[in-house]
Amino acid sequence: MTDDIRSRRLRPLATLAAGLATVMALSGCTLIQEIQELGGTTPMPGEGLEVVPEDLDATLSSYYEQEFEWEPCDTSVGAPSDAECATVLAPMDWSAPDAYDDIQLALIRLPATGTSQGSMFTNPGGPGGSGLSFIAGSGTSFFSKDLREKFDIVSWDPRGVGASSAVDCVDDAGMDEYLYGVPENAASMTPEELVAFEIEKTRKFTAGCLENTGDLLAFVDTQSTVRDLDLLRALVGDRTLTYFGLSYGTDIGAQYIDKFPDRVGRVVLDGATDPTVPAFDVIIDQQEKFGDATRNYLADCFTAAECPFAGPTVDDAIGQIRATMDEVDSTLPKGPDGRTFTSSVMLTAINMTMYDSSSWQYLSQAFSAWYTAADSSVFFFLADLYNDRDQSGHYASNMMEAFQAINCLDYPLVTDKDAIRSFYERLAEVSIFFSLEDMTEAEMAIGDLTCENWPVRSKVTEQQAVTGAGAAPVLVVATSNDPATPLKWAEAVAQQLESATLLVVEGDGHIAYGRSTCGDQVIDEYFINGKVPADPTHC
Repeated sequence: MTDDIRSRRLRPLATLAAGLATVMALSGCTLIQEIQELGGTTPMPGEGLEVVPEDLDATLSSYYEQEFEWEPCDTSVGAPSDAECATVLAPMDWSAPDAYDDIQLALIRLPATGTSQGSMFTNPGGPGGSGLSFIAGSGTSFFSKDLREKFDIVSWDPRGVGASSAVDCVDDAGMDEYLYGVPENAASMTPEELVAFEIEKTRKFTAGCLENTGDLLAFVDTQSTVRDLDLLRALVGDRTLTYFGLSYGTDIGAQYIDKFPDRVGRVVLDGATDPTVPAFDVIIDQQEKFGDATRNYLADCFTAAECPFAGPTVDDAIGQIRATMDEVDSTLPKGPDGRTFTSSVMLTAINMTMYDSSSWQYLSQAFSAWYTAADSSVFFFLADLYNDRDQSGHYASNMMEAFQAINCLDYPLVTDKDAIRSFYERLAEVSIFFSLEDMTEAEMAIGDLTCENWPVRSKVTEQQAVTGAGAAPVLVVATSNDPATPLKWAEAVAQQLESATLLVVEGDGHIAYGRSTCGDQVIDEYFINGKVPADPTHC
């Protein structure tokens, strides 16, 4: 058995794991002038509505009428001194509130620095991202001075996440095994043996999720989170929802618009996800755009004083990276802390740095360290950053556990072998690091291992478009070259939502806010004054 055959075996599993698991100033002035010409401030929607829905089911009234208090956040949150935290209760099962114990939802608030227009809820994405951590670490820097002055910025850890009632699967060592585990004799194992190892590893992880999480595991779906969000809207005393959703947070927002159109105030969906895209197509779309971003990185690298790739072309560099992946998968070198360095670690590091072009320099450092000293430490650092693992081996959050739990409930499970084979064939057409030559028959039968072995089956049989009929105007935002949430997803959501306007900010990276004076002004003007730009608008 040659090294060439052995090296191909780890690549498909690595590719799927990495996939499942990221003239402006002049145009800005002109655009804002055009927006201002549309008219004055638009009143906040919701006039005449009661804070608590009049038609609310009597079994839910105690949740909507509960009292809570904002208090200084615990020092462990690491929030600014003016931040406030709170905990409220929600039913585990919104359709049967008395069937299970209540769950807790942890909230955080940055009070407005001026006269508040109300609360602006926000979710940083994921799924599995912590709203508490986002506000504690970035709340004062991410949002503009004007938004901070006019709104109480509020976020929460969604059900299943962080400080709220949370998904819990395994300890730190178990997460290392699930995310990084490779058998010591992998280079000599048959494809069937490697697949069996991956299945057993996954089953151990998913069994831990059920054992340690219990009944909650069946109720961390996004639709339940949408119900939670309307509860939180009412508890802070707002008749309508003002919401700034980022990445997966846009899915929460879009589904809220669809379910509660009369409760929509001002909603921005930045880095929008398309709820109609099947799970396999999500991977294909992302891998295509991460490939485009990687090509942009390599082209930029060749313009730098030092670039770790021999070149002279981007395609040559891609070939060099593929050869490096083959090398590490055949030799299975150990990293500084004893973990095995594989193409999966390398792919995760590459994808991590494609979220923002300012991170490209770290990827160059990773390849330079490997090519000059066989040092994989920077690759592990980047992969660990993506997985929220610190250098001591501790996972700072349950993000990756919640990510799997929510996704497995939100998407229909695909087990049809022909559909799985078709997925790999389509993936090979768009991926720069994967080809069908890498696949064995045993691997071609693997779909989403985690969801196939998930202890709770998804109730979703068909993904639905969102319409939000009757909702107030909302703003869907995207960067033109977003690898994690491709522009076409935002275009689709803007088409689906009846009251949506599309804003496209030219440039690379994930999430548009903070990248363009033009785009930021459009978003701020919409939130503060209700001014909606022309559809579509480009910055």
